[in-house]
Amino acid sequence: MDTLRIGLLGLGTVGTGVVRLLRTNGVLFEERSDMRLRLVRIADLDLQRDRGLDLRGFDLTQDAQAVVTAPDIDVVVELIGGIKPARELVETALRNGKHVVTANKALIARFGQDLLHVAEKRGCELAFEAAVAGAVPVIKALRESLAANQIDQIHGILNGTCNYILTEMREKALPFAQVLKSAQEMGYAEADPSFDVDGIDTAHKLAILSAIAFGTPMDFSSISVEGIRHVTEVDIGWAKRMGYRIKLLAIAKRGISGLELRVHPAMVASDSMVAAVDGVFNAVFIHGDFAGTTMYFGRGAGEKPTASAVVGDIVDIARNHVFGIRRRVPLLSTQAEYLRPLPVVSMDDLVGEYYLRLAVVDQSGVLAEISDVFRRHAISIKTIHQEGRSSQASVPVPLVLVTHETTERHVRAALRDLEGLGSVREKPHFIRIERVFT
Repeated sequence: MDTLRIGLLGLGTVGTGVVRLLRTNGVLFEERSDMRLRLVRIADLDLQRDRGLDLRGFDLTQDAQAVVTAPDIDVVVELIGGIKPARELVETALRNGKHVVTANKALIARFGQDLLHVAEKRGCELAFEAAVAGAVPVIKALRESLAANQIDQIHGILNGTCNYILTEMREKALPFAQVLKSAQEMGYAEADPSFDVDGIDTAHKLAILSAIAFGTPMDFSSISVEGIRHVTEVDIGWAKRMGYRIKLLAIAKRGISGLELRVHPAMVASDSMVAAVDGVFNAVFIHGDFAGTTMYFGRGAGEKPTASAVVGDIVDIARNHVFGIRRRVPLLSTQAEYLRPLPVVSMDDLVGEYYLRLAVVDQSGVLAEISDVFRRHAISIKTIHQEGRSSQASVPVPLVLVTHETTERHVRAALRDLEGLGSVREKPHFIRIERVFT
């Protein structure tokens, strides 16, 4: 039985999980791949920290460069994260003829196209199932199980931190800042939560999925990104009353005019499947022309789920090695020569319904003034909600409106005009309403 020799870069949470998994299920991997998976070398800057692991028998080093160039390593597992030095290390490993497995969604989303080119030139695998939705096998589903389909839409929840925060805000009627602090204390959010709550992490994952789904080069810069910092417990309360829940959605759609690629909070019907995905869980919905809608659900992060995806990629590489196969499945599903850039639809041209919340003075004539603004911008109002009266003229009252279908260009123009009215005391706020296909 041959041996696949593995070098691990990064012994953090996921790296520790990979070591544990390789030890726990070693016999299982041999039975499933007909190869021994042997972890030979581990590189990490901190080799003294107690991780609850017996690291005897491994070659430990602080020199990651030595791992990616070592002749006794067949597969490099990159779990450092970030761009530097991960990009250089992955590229060096590929140029040295080594397969690479990574969970680094930022690296793949931003520089994946360059790295894929190097991998193709050298005949190596660059596997990144763990970069999107942890243990949820959505990349494999897109590249293999749904290869017979023209994919026209992907939407879903790809960040467990944001989903946990929005769930807690809804269930406990707490403000964003308080729930975020709690999430940090519980380890669900980083000390600097920007990548999660500002939607960047979700956008990285959407860049990867959309490239595979639509046969286009990866282009993170084309995605419109909006986070959840501005979502308040007031908005969540109104959503509940109107039969909606607020979720941070990743949406990729193929239409006549091009691709919609966007990440933003959205109101979805409370009885939809995506609305039922709560807490730290992820869910991805994919619609193909023949398969219809398929759903992929599970834990999107953490030591065990991410390690599962990482080692699953290693097993795939081992299986290919046994049969002398390389590059059986194109890295982006479509053969490289057929990848084609597609136009991306501007957010201004997005068509849909909108939830609008205003803080207005409580006096006669205000509603007529506001209605005139919407009339000038050809926006039809579907419903209006106002509760309570203000006992003081200086204290504004909330006015909530839901539009019929209109363009985002018209909504933004109307909100700019509303902000200039003396009767509107705070910056108007809007959330898109999504009629998802589940």
